[in-house]
Amino acid sequence: MTILILAGTGEARSIAQYCADQNIHAQASLAGVTRQPSRLAVETRHGGFGGADGFRAYLKTNKIRAIVDATHPFASHITRRSFEVAQEMNLPLLRFDRPQWEPKVEDNWIILEDETHAALHITPGSNVFLATGRQSLPKFANLAHARLICRQIDPPDAEFPWPNGQFLIGHPPFSITDEEDLFRRLGVDVLVVKNAGGTASRTKLDAARILGVSVLMIARPAPCGAQAVQSLLEVEQWLEQWQL
Repeated sequence: MTILILAGTGEARSIAQYCADQNIHAQASLAGVTRQPSRLAVETRHGGFGGADGFRAYLKTNKIRAIVDATHPFASHITRRSFEVAQEMNLPLLRFDRPQWEPKVEDNWIILEDETHAALHITPGSNVFLATGRQSLPKFANLAHARLICRQIDPPDAEFPWPNGQFLIGHPPFSITDEEDLFRRLGVDVLVVKNAGGTASRTKLDAARILGVSVLMIARPAPCGAQAVQSLLEVEQWLEQWQL
């Protein structure tokens, strides 16, 4: 019996390590967004499945009996497709959703339902730090009145899509001091970020609070209806039923 871990987060790495340590036969899947991802403790495949049909075929061929979805909180397409296929094939699926970030007293957050709404809250000439990933860039085409900086891990495959922006290469983790220094150097006025949660990447929010930088927080997609937990302990308890 094999467990499939849909990976791509630090928590997925911990889940893979737990399976390896507890003699739970598991495979992991990475979508391939990052070119050189950290190695996981179980057998790992890279790249997409080829849509719902390809995913069904993979589950059958590899005799997958249960799925742990530990993908990014904003990987809504993967999460929804996985849930629908799992239901169709009568496979147990558990979704790991790390807790969302919550604003502190001195935070200056505006919650947005979609990235395209950011333009309504950005004044002309602002320096905007986009911490939403390069795949979100098309939604910021309406920000021609601002200077844009988009940070990513891998060097870009192409030039920034508009003349008012630039890519910035950075490799986490980033301390609060790192983020403060960066925001000061760039003269950041507005930080745009998805509510991904987690402690490691919250440092940019702490730096924004210290510096008085406005934060445009993109709300998470609506849940797909899958059974979901918010702690790794709950994932481990769920996995115990498949120990060899």
